Amino acid sequence: MEDDQRQELLKLFRERLTSAVRMYMENCTRCGLCIEACHAYASSPETRYSAVGRAQNIRRLFDRYFKLSGKLAPALNEAIDLDDGWLDKIYETAYTCTGCRRCMTYCPFGIDTQTIQGIAKMLLIGSDKEPKVLSMLSDMSIAKGQNIEQTKQTFAQAVHNLESEVLDMWRSEGGQEAVPLDVMGANVLYVALAGKHSMIPAAAIMNAAQEKWSLSYFEAVNFGAFVGNPQKTREISQRIIDEAVRLGVKEVAICECGTAYRVMKQQMGELPFEVISFVELMARYLREGRIKVDRSKIEGRLTYHDPCQIARNGGIYEDPRYIIEQLTGEFVEMQPNRAANWCCGGGGGLVAMGEKDFRMKSAKVKADQVRDTGAKVLATACENCHTQLSDLNEHYQLDVKVEYLSNLVAEALVQD
Repeated sequence: MEDDQRQELLKLFRERLTSAVRMYMENCTRCGLCIEACHAYASSPETRYSAVGRAQNIRRLFDRYFKLSGKLAPALNEAIDLDDGWLDKIYETAYTCTGCRRCMTYCPFGIDTQTIQGIAKMLLIGSDKEPKVLSMLSDMSIAKGQNIEQTKQTFAQAVHNLESEVLDMWRSEGGQEAVPLDVMGANVLYVALAGKHSMIPAAAIMNAAQEKWSLSYFEAVNFGAFVGNPQKTREISQRIIDEAVRLGVKEVAICECGTAYRVMKQQMGELPFEVISFVELMARYLREGRIKVDRSKIEGRLTYHDPCQIARNGGIYEDPRYIIEQLTGEFVEMQPNRAANWCCGGGGGLVAMGEKDFRMKSAKVKADQVRDTGAKVLATACENCHTQLSDLNEHYQLDVKVEYLSNLVAEALVQD
């Protein structure tokens, strides 16, 4: 590594050194409480898959370049030089971690490993070693925002083609569009994913609730967050913010995508509208009696996987359970659950990157957790989780049907 590049990377590192990050770097006592909190370590007990093991790859650079003791006597402080070889360690820190933050709930100092992971991802971007598929997908999202006027008509036609499938789930009133676009003054701007699985059930549910809603032209997923690029994360989110402001909506409802929800809810600052997850919206409709569901539609025992970004990092635990109570009398909790639930192993960009061998290996503990419930239906409320759980279902032969919570609700809607 040339010294000029090293100095550029250290500049990126220095820009991330807030007082909180310095505390995370300096206060680890290596007590080990975080080690077994990680699903990857619990599934494959190697120190490099532990929270402290990953963080140490960054902490040793911090000691070398930002602490006097590391500068004066690096060997005595386990400080390490930043070179091309160490960038491989940094890659391991960034992409063997899903950012689920389960370890943080066990750390007595509350050290946020995801923040340390963010430094690793920024160093990889700075050295042009980040996963290119994540950067490419980020750039495609940004380009869509820049050229939205040229693609609106095509998108509208594609959405129009879905209307018959929406009407199969819920008949609309005469004159009502099954999937409305550009509704000024809508109560809800619904932000879906690219696939129709994210649009059709949600449209049926909002139509059944007689909601005044509008579908966003933009997809919810934020690949800028996955690759760890704050500027791209902001640009991707800003497309949706601008659309919501233009339409004057009251709420932006993020589809079943944990990272998209957390980015918009927690990282975009104060917004002139409320941000909610679609899970919260479904629970509200049920509580207010705006939709009704048939409890006989689901056959067999059902369990629920708490998506890390919606539950542990978003605080939404009870709304999905309220919805499930309305859907079935055969609900069984995973053990552990809620804040202590095991990550599915697919977050942090790993699903988009492929990485199936590692995802299966590092999530054995999740597969065991699902199997122990004896459930026939496995529900969740996140696209990444759904993909990962489906892969685990096949790989570990769990014999469950993996379902989105929204699809279960839509299929159980009671037509008066």
